[in-house]
Amino acid sequence: DKFPRVLKVREIKQDGNKYFGPYTSALAVKQTIESIRNIFKIRDCNLKIVTGKENSRPCLNYYINRCNGPCIGKITSAQYMEAIHKVLDLLNGKEEELIRELEKRMVEASDSLLFEHAAIYRDQIEAIKNLGEKQKVSKASFKDIDIIGVASGENDAIAQIFFVRSGKITGREDYLLTVNLEDSPEEIIGTFIKQYYTGTVYIPKEIFVEYELEDMELITNWLSELRGNKVSLKVPQKGENSMLMKMVRKNAEEKLNKDINKIKIQKEENFMAVSELADLIGLDSVPLRVEAFDISNIQGLENVGSMVVYEAGEPKKSDYRRFKIRNVFGQNDYKSMEEMIDRRINRGLIESSLDGKQKTFNQLPDLILVDGGKGHVSVVEEAIKNYGLTIPVCGMVKDDRHITRGLIYKKKEVMLLRNTKLYRLISSIQNEAHRFAISYHRDLRKKNVLKTILDDIIGIGEKRKLSLLNTFGSVEGIANATIEELQKAPSMNKLSALKVYEFFEKNRG
Repeated sequence: DKFPRVLKVREIKQDGNKYFGPYTSALAVKQTIESIRNIFKIRDCNLKIVTGKENSRPCLNYYINRCNGPCIGKITSAQYMEAIHKVLDLLNGKEEELIRELEKRMVEASDSLLFEHAAIYRDQIEAIKNLGEKQKVSKASFKDIDIIGVASGENDAIAQIFFVRSGKITGREDYLLTVNLEDSPEEIIGTFIKQYYTGTVYIPKEIFVEYELEDMELITNWLSELRGNKVSLKVPQKGENSMLMKMVRKNAEEKLNKDINKIKIQKEENFMAVSELADLIGLDSVPLRVEAFDISNIQGLENVGSMVVYEAGEPKKSDYRRFKIRNVFGQNDYKSMEEMIDRRINRGLIESSLDGKQKTFNQLPDLILVDGGKGHVSVVEEAIKNYGLTIPVCGMVKDDRHITRGLIYKKKEVMLLRNTKLYRLISSIQNEAHRFAISYHRDLRKKNVLKTILDDIIGIGEKRKLSLLNTFGSVEGIANATIEELQKAPSMNKLSALKVYEFFEKNRG
């Protein structure tokens, strides 16, 4: 497209387009796009613009100075792409370089008595600075960092984690904690870290906390052991890192003050839903820990499984697990589910017998939910029986429109009434298990694409591969990029860009 647009999307596709994110919220994406359109006058219509066949009348955005009017030939493709390159610099976190370039052009325009042009550059500089102020949270160099802030009340606390990946905020999570009035912030943070990072999928090299912890060295060594190499647990004292830490703490405080009652009500409703589940299928006690399992594959390739955990009706993401199915070839959901359950139970029993070792599987579930019908339930029940255990198992079944319909328990289907707390809980568990399995499957496919093609390029390591894929969206996008475009990607330089370009040029012929 000679006149590309900036759009909000919910997923990355292998289509050669350039993708940025993920961002922390849909609102943040909307505000960023609005700012970009206001600053650079990028079009938002879906017209197919052909040079020489322009429209006779522009849309409203042109008249209110929010679009440069490519549809009526008011701007050439080259001029438009100049604005697009500025947008890319901005989205790649290079606003300081962009501001310096615009300041240079502003001075040149002023010296040439082109005051209207100078005023445009001035307004763009001011707008970019204002946008940068709103987004300065995402400027923690190019490192991977978890930033943990905690705010506590009498019996409750909110722990908030911001995830910085390659220098950009990629997400955040909130956790409601039950605490005692006498618990210090240091104790709360220390306990939370041990709970959260037990078996979590990824531990970054650096973790920021607000206070020196009593057993800081022990926790640091434990985290390093889990990660497989050194982890630094730091208390930022000054500069940008300190500002980030204060911002996360402030967010936690606002969450505690604003949403604590809503969170408590939600917790009570979730517990009531689990109680309803116990009554519905006739359990003697409320299943406080529920584990749900799902299988994902495409035509039998890359069989993977997911385990999501809910405690008292609340997702416990630190206990989520992913399984790469090892012994099943081809599409066989029953055998794949059997292997996953067998490995989960076996690992749990082994860990429960270990003293003083890190345990991530030792707590067995009170109830198992599987995505599937009677056949899936029967396979799981048999796998559990082989270990001499008794754990109730339910299958989560969907209707023809792939919407949660009911539960299979003891070979009978139990219907779920719509618009009830229990229905919403089961539906959310089923969707979460599916989402977690699909995301793992997508990650593996993405990793395989990188390995099969980009591994052949000498001098391009894992960091540069991921940088290129994030910048250009797909291997096809990388292959079609110019040397200058490749060089602009994070972690790339002129030499590495040349290697990538020459590799694809050589293989094109």
